[in-house]
Amino acid sequence: MTDDILRMRGITKTFPGVKALQDVNLSVRRGGIHAICGENGAGKSTLMKVLSGVYPHGSYEGEIFFDGELCRFGDIRDSEHRGIVIIHQELALCPQLSIAENIFLGNEQSARGLIDWNRTNAEAAELLNRVGLHENPVTTISDIGVGKQQLVEIAKALAKKVRLLILDEPTAALNDEDSAHLLDLLRGLRDEGITCVIISHKLNEVMAIADSISILRDGRSIESLDMATGEVTEDRIISGMVGRALENRFPPHEPNIGEEALRIENWTVHSPTQRGREVVSNANLTLRKGEIVGLAGLMGAGRTELAMSVFGRSYGTDITGKLYKNGKPIEARTVREAIRNGIAYATEDRKRYGLNLIEDIKRNVSAAALSKLARRGWVNDNEEYRVADEYRASMNIKAPGVSSITGKLSGGNQQKVVLAKWIFTDADVLILDEPTRGIDVGAKYEIYSIINRLADAGKAILVISSELPELLGLCDRIYALSAGRITGEVQRSEATQERIMQYMTKGLDET
Repeated sequence: MTDDILRMRGITKTFPGVKALQDVNLSVRRGGIHAICGENGAGKSTLMKVLSGVYPHGSYEGEIFFDGELCRFGDIRDSEHRGIVIIHQELALCPQLSIAENIFLGNEQSARGLIDWNRTNAEAAELLNRVGLHENPVTTISDIGVGKQQLVEIAKALAKKVRLLILDEPTAALNDEDSAHLLDLLRGLRDEGITCVIISHKLNEVMAIADSISILRDGRSIESLDMATGEVTEDRIISGMVGRALENRFPPHEPNIGEEALRIENWTVHSPTQRGREVVSNANLTLRKGEIVGLAGLMGAGRTELAMSVFGRSYGTDITGKLYKNGKPIEARTVREAIRNGIAYATEDRKRYGLNLIEDIKRNVSAAALSKLARRGWVNDNEEYRVADEYRASMNIKAPGVSSITGKLSGGNQQKVVLAKWIFTDADVLILDEPTRGIDVGAKYEIYSIINRLADAGKAILVISSELPELLGLCDRIYALSAGRITGEVQRSEATQERIMQYMTKGLDET
């Protein structure tokens, strides 16, 4: 038996008109953590779906050897029977069922045809303890956060006697604390002899946890790297991913900041579910024309709640405070009013709230400003096509045409469609909530370039991001938010991660 638990040889997968994988080879050592890196569309998830039987034998070319044996998986049950379990980026949990029910869904603990609930809950409790999740097994999935749901997925995999665990972007939606806990858990599983394959765009996490790395580009194997050599760097990985050295993660930009565009004064927002709780307290901030302003804060600090409440009071109750646009007071009590006043908000959850994934690009681009294309209640299809195609070209949206279904685009291209939608509204204040979440380094650079161009056109931009290096590299000025309060404001020339983090945690230890 070799040291490799998995070998994939000559894997080629074709979809109509697209060769997603071409002669890909992958070797994974037993008992290690192997990272797969590549830009969106490089074929990472497709390769893992081939391995796990989501794409069954016969739908691809090539061979899969697991534990030295040739495997031909007809579906995901076949791969799970061998101990290969995949956790997709979109978690496969039933929100209305309990934690225990989700852990053993399809793998029920039964006796004589009836589910043994005492055994189910007891074994679920043992698995939860193993992954470090301190929750009652009967708790409903909808009552726990995304970080805890990720741990439930791992407990579910352990219940299936997993030997090779595949995680697709496991920390994409997690805060720093939950991400660190998850990485520690993976190290523990490695120590138990469980092999892990992790797909991630977060290269700092890859560097921290991986024993080896495979790089894919345009559906092809590029290289495999052994972290034990001590010679692997983030720049080396990026060069393999994008095919060139990316000397600067952020495009150069010289700001031309003008007059005040938006001012938020004494803004207070109450929780819609917890009576009397202030989610945002007496916040004051300003945005200027041509300026990129950052908003930093830990998970739960109130960043998204502040943004959504300003955008037509999309969140919160008992909202008080004043908004000023170009020095004049405005009302933005509905989304329609906010758009009419030139304010746009690009949500952090583009798949759920930002896009209609089953519609094409042109319908998504025009969705927030159909009145610009309509005459007497009828949309001019030719004009809609022309406008969308102009944005496709100017924003380098990689798609055959604007009739392409948005849900089939990569994450970076979906984000460009979101930006195109709001730019088309002629908004001159853009609030961008986690604009590069789940996007590879090459696509991030393109998004940063678009944001810079918008600022150069005189737009005022507020960027909310959980990545402090992103705020430091992109923004002209940064606000910090802690427990719903603005706790600091830093100019770019004076900004450091340490200083911003001090503001982000200010007041959290007060009782």
